[in-house]
Amino acid sequence: MSAGEVIVTVYGLTDVGRTRGHNEDAFLVADLATGSLAPLPLVRTMLPGDRGLLLMVADGMGGAAAGEVASSMAVDAVLGELRLHWVDGPPTADPTAFAIALHGATKIANDRIHRYATEHPENRGMGTTATIAGVLGDFLYVAQVGDSRAYLIRDRQASQITKDQSLMQRLIEAGEITAEEAEVSERRNIILQALGPESYVKIDVTRQQLRRGDVVVLCSDGLSGVVRDVEIAEIVGSGADLVAASQQLIARANDSGGPDNITVVTARFDGDGLAEPTASDVVGHSAFFVGDITPVTPVPRVGSGEYDTSPSLRVADALAAAAAAAANAAPRRVPTREIVRPRAGAGADGATASGGASALPTVIGGLLACLALLVGLYLYIHLHGR
Repeated sequence: MSAGEVIVTVYGLTDVGRTRGHNEDAFLVADLATGSLAPLPLVRTMLPGDRGLLLMVADGMGGAAAGEVASSMAVDAVLGELRLHWVDGPPTADPTAFAIALHGATKIANDRIHRYATEHPENRGMGTTATIAGVLGDFLYVAQVGDSRAYLIRDRQASQITKDQSLMQRLIEAGEITAEEAEVSERRNIILQALGPESYVKIDVTRQQLRRGDVVVLCSDGLSGVVRDVEIAEIVGSGADLVAASQQLIARANDSGGPDNITVVTARFDGDGLAEPTASDVVGHSAFFVGDITPVTPVPRVGSGEYDTSPSLRVADALAAAAAAAANAAPRRVPTREIVRPRAGAGADGATASGGASALPTVIGGLLACLALLVGLYLYIHLHGR
């Protein structure tokens, strides 16, 4: 925990983009000492104190106004839960308790959105990503669901400190494709989970130590999907004030087509409560264990409609489900992303009845049986023909 004062300058901005008819993104900045929202878009200078500071970006999905409802519910639920269990809770500056509070607020947001969608069938499948960053002392704690992102810009280099919960990320980790190939893939819009569509959600909690001069950028994929990390670092690290930097980031996304809503929250960190950066500092995605409240969360086993408690989703099944969903979808607004969900009409192992790969073992087995029959007949004739 830092001994001195941490000063945070914050700015947030959102834009509908060049394609969408309305904005389904939501964001907030809140002082957790009082639980009050910071009025934005205005530049705010804040002192997190011993209760911390909250930054959040949510990117809604679901068509019509469902995505807008989901993202709005998410920010309201997260702040409401933190007010109840952290702001008004027992006085403590324990970092693990803070991370647990972030995790719990995120889970409550998922429960509320899922319940709302269940009670309103017209909004079934609605959901939202959530990147929820809490500042406490000289650390940033992030609760992540979906593919909105948090970057840390230091020394004019951008490091992604969240991990996308997306099909492309799984394929990259499996060594199936490169990051460059993922950027142009037709399946880059597929995410593996979001708040709301399922009753289960796996929340990724991470921690990053902050240094003097750091800038943290939270954004929806309306920015990260069309503006590369190096461009974000160039704009934010150029010395421009946060307003100018945020406006330039959104302009860059719109110049690249503006295919989705664009939301950016930028925060610059200063003060004697932060040390100067050093060459030995570790920057990047670093999981923070929050105890028994983070069980192995069931992940939909694509194809069977059941749940698989194994830690990884099978890539082949995900690809097959995505292709089938795209082929069978009714005409509607083309979304920026889709969630891989269980589908009907497949066997218990997740393979489709018409898949060529799944039929191969049966074909081989039949050929071997025929071969065995022919060998038996040959031996019978040979032995009894003497």
